[in-house]
Amino acid sequence: MKSRDHSSRVLSYIKSKVQEVSSRLGVPVSCVLPVKNYSQELELELNCDVLLLSAVQQMLNFADDYLDDMYSAFGAARTGNAPLTSKLTEEVRKQLCDLLGNLELSLLYKASVHGYQASAFHQQCDNQGPTLLVAYNRLGYIFGGYTSVDYAQSGQQIIDDQAFLFSVHGDKSPLCIKINSGCYARSDDAGVPNFGQQLYFCYKNHPLVHKTYHSEAFNFRSNTLYGNDTWLSECEVYKVEQRSTLLDPQVSAEEKPWRNILWTAEQRTQLMEMIRNYKPIMKSVSQVRILMIGPVGAGKSSFFNSINSIFMGRVTRKAMSGSAGTSLTTQFRTYPVKDGRQGKPLPFVLCDTMGLEEQSGAGLDIEDISSIIQGHVPDCYKFNPMVPFQLPVPVMSRLESLQQEIHCVVYVIDATKISLISDKIEEKFASIHRNLNSLGIPQMVLMTKVDEACPLVEKDLQNIYLSSYIKSKVQEVSSRLDVPVSCVLPVKNSQELELSCDILLLTALQQMLNFADDYLDDVDPMTV
Repeated sequence: MKSRDHSSRVLSYIKSKVQEVSSRLGVPVSCVLPVKNYSQELELELNCDVLLLSAVQQMLNFADDYLDDMYSAFGAARTGNAPLTSKLTEEVRKQLCDLLGNLELSLLYKASVHGYQASAFHQQCDNQGPTLLVAYNRLGYIFGGYTSVDYAQSGQQIIDDQAFLFSVHGDKSPLCIKINSGCYARSDDAGVPNFGQQLYFCYKNHPLVHKTYHSEAFNFRSNTLYGNDTWLSECEVYKVEQRSTLLDPQVSAEEKPWRNILWTAEQRTQLMEMIRNYKPIMKSVSQVRILMIGPVGAGKSSFFNSINSIFMGRVTRKAMSGSAGTSLTTQFRTYPVKDGRQGKPLPFVLCDTMGLEEQSGAGLDIEDISSIIQGHVPDCYKFNPMVPFQLPVPVMSRLESLQQEIHCVVYVIDATKISLISDKIEEKFASIHRNLNSLGIPQMVLMTKVDEACPLVEKDLQNIYLSSYIKSKVQEVSSRLDVPVSCVLPVKNSQELELSCDILLLTALQQMLNFADDYLDDVDPMTV
């Protein structure tokens, strides 16, 4: 046991030193290799040799990377049987697959291997179906375009409403530029690949990208798309195919999702349109109000920020969120969401509260929840855990209050902390649940941080409904909060706009709107 503890401490120390070197020299952790050189030894030693040889192998790999770039710089083809290996990192590959939907990429053409000549491109890429061209330049831009129509040297102008240009640079979210309606996507001739006869790759059979102004098929700026650096370090073309049934080595091919969901850009667009066009079933209510309740740090404010980001088209942080030990939200806040920066308000309002806390006299008071549900608490009201909200005099009419009432309640639970929910917090949930049931308020659960809870989901969010662990957590939440399994929706609040994440969030929001309609449908018209 002592030997094991000692080994663990040594490993932790070496790891800390690797991280320190990485930080001080500004090189990735993966490029720091610890070794032991021979000095006074008289015999070779296996472990020492393995470390040294692994380091030398990495040096050779890096040298190959350098030479690969030199080949590219001169636009020459590699000689011999050079391996056809993708230059895409896993992170960028996933980002591009997210743009395309539930699809995968197979490398067809690599300019540093096959050459930058148009003939080499067509030899590898003609009659291959939908393709994605990916170019790289010295400034670190990864950019290119997608076409769903075969390259065939037909001499025709190609109509392709699915075509788009893209750019990935640094930590920014991928840029996607769709083709303008009514424009030709490309010219299908024997020349180098082009998009909209605006953007030519491998221009004049050289490692260059060239922009012309012959058409306006795509709206883009050179500095935004590729940083005005026209010299290519590599150009690749990928065949775009349906994802294989073998999604992940950790998931058997026979295993079926326990919930079905479409992971496509079209599905995201459809969900957004359904939410935009939603109208509450009761005409006197213009916006349904959805209340988020949960422990501190569960992700209530982050859910609003995520939904707001989706409809704004950029990452926003309008509501304060974080992981502090006490609630960052101290007021009752009502957050309408606009359809874009200058757009009209969408037909729902997300209501945020203080987090539930164990201690008596801390966090959201149970009595305050009743006042919120009935629509009495104004926006920006600052909670006082020691003194419940005092009802206004006079009280609103039924019609007025119906506009301000809560129409659906969402319990927000951190998937990594379900087993750690204390008895006191569970008692508070039970009390709220009984109160809401008596009022007929529909309730559901948002289970957040699923990527942190399950390695399979962290690897790929689309594995969420293949994960038996997430399924067990959904069942555990259902049992502990006494809500049906069908009303527990696992999500990941977004740090950036990402297709799979957006689909889960929008699906959850659509369910909230459905539940709000169920409540309004049950309102007795004689009481309004």
